[in-house]
Amino acid sequence: MIKKMFFALCLVLMGCKGNSQDNPSTQEPNTSGEPTYQVTKSDTEWRKQLSDLQYYVLRKAGTEPAGTSDILKNKRKGVYVCAACNTELFKSEYKYDSGSGWPSFDREIKGNVAFDVDYKIGYKRTEEHCAVCGGHLGHVFNDGPQKTTGQRHCVNGAALKFIPSNDR
Repeated sequence: MIKKMFFALCLVLMGCKGNSQDNPSTQEPNTSGEPTYQVTKSDTEWRKQLSDLQYYVLRKAGTEPAGTSDILKNKRKGVYVCAACNTELFKSEYKYDSGSGWPSFDREIKGNVAFDVDYKIGYKRTEEHCAVCGGHLGHVFNDGPQKTTGQRHCVNGAALKFIPSNDR
């Protein structure tokens, strides 16, 4: 039991650790140097709209505990959208089981996901966020499936909602 708890703790502390790639931000900064987004809300509005976990992940760039996402094992056909603004981010056919404990995709829907460099844990990583509202999604690493893109988009499930194909 202690070994399992230690392993789970290590996974949480490591986050989505992997080899990062260089992707410049796709958002244009405003005069204050901060990117501007099509959907903007006050902190109070985001807190009202989002659950505590969604707010923590999307607005504070937090990370949910590994293995806790309801969509981690989802294998249905459909699209994954931003939990904050409903922008389509990932198609179900891009999803794969990376074994990391977070939903993983080998590519994004081009133009709907933006990228920045993140040094928050002491080394360079590529952070990804919704290009429409700026919500933090996760990070991108170069240790994904080599038969496709070679990328692993390690995404917090709390940042996503799943829309089955028959609901679209």
